[in-house]
Amino acid sequence: MRLFIITVLAAAISIGCARVESRPKTQENNMSATSFYDFKVKTIDGKDFDLKSLKGKKVLVVNTASECGYTPQYKDLQALHEKYKEKLTIIGFPANNFGGQEPGSNTEIKGFCEKNYGVTFQLMEKISVKGSDMHPLYKWLITKEQNGWNNDAPNWNFCKYLIDENGQLLKFFNSAVKPMSTDITSVL
Repeated sequence: MRLFIITVLAAAISIGCARVESRPKTQENNMSATSFYDFKVKTIDGKDFDLKSLKGKKVLVVNTASECGYTPQYKDLQALHEKYKEKLTIIGFPANNFGGQEPGSNTEIKGFCEKNYGVTFQLMEKISVKGSDMHPLYKWLITKEQNGWNNDAPNWNFCKYLIDENGQLLKFFNSAVKPMSTDITSVL
């Protein structure tokens, strides 16, 4: 009996580390009042970027950091971008919310990503992804009443949100889910 309980607990912990949440099938027709396309953001170079320009493509939104144990995911995000760029757009939002692991300026972050990981996918300006100064896009991503089903907020750097071709939140991937994993590539 003890072995069974330990096995169940180990499985639960393992699943929690690489948790993937999806829009429930019962809510597919319950579209939210707002969509991903209702937001405008700024690129890492300070230019306006209207998310409506991404209609018809899936979008993977990732909160990133340059001094994190997950920072090597930049390499896999770039590989994902190169392999699936015809149908997927990756957007990285640098954020300093977890352990102070993104202290740099937008210019420093961009240089770091290009030099160390050859990043060519779209990076946006550094924002806050939690707390009282949370960016409105992230508020939408984590508020069920706005996005239709999800309340999962980023709990660390490199959490991923997959948006479908219609601007609706489709899936949430925890930091531990690697960008090139079948959890992600199987839904592209």
